[in-house]
Amino acid sequence: MLPLMILLQAAGSTLGLMGAGFGAGLAAIGAGIGIGQIGGKAMEAISRQPEAVGDIRSNMIISAALIEGVAFFAIVICLLILFQK
Repeated sequence: MLPLMILLQAAGSTLGLMGAGFGAGLAAIGAGIGIGQIGGKAMEAISRQPEAVGDIRSNMIISAALIEGVAFFAIVICLLILFQK
């Protein structure tokens, strides 16, 4: 809780606003890279074992959903810091 309070106090300055924007951008880029790697590795796995398509696809979708959830949470926190006054 204490680090969040420090971040919220710093949000009033220009540096805090820039940090919030930078954090939101990093969260979006990280999610894109993560989901891209999941898709690529899943396609490799399907090409090696075509009979396991269903299991690989379901695990890929669950992993992508978890990554999207974490990225969305990070972007919401950055936006809260950005608009907190």
